[in-house]
Amino acid sequence: MKGDSLDPAALIQEAYRIEGITAHDCRVIFLDWALKGDASDDLRARIAALLKQYASEPADHPMTQTLQAGLSDAPAARRRGGRSGRIE
Repeated sequence: MKGDSLDPAALIQEAYRIEGITAHDCRVIFLDWALKGDASDDLRARIAALLKQYASEPADHPMTQTLQAGLSDAPAARRRGGRSGRIE
């Protein structure tokens, strides 16, 4: 095992070590991390635990911002316009 129980592949850990990493790169890494996790685990609890684990990292780091965004609620679904919105 390269990482720990929260981050077995150490994807999040490595993201914090990459200098000049972008928000886009962090979102890709986050998605990869989320997909590799156990589906039975509570994703929000895992994200909160990661934020606690990396609390010493700068708040403006793109990975910290990505993890915080992962805790926020998804926007409400809206009706699509046009024909696709009228047909079931």
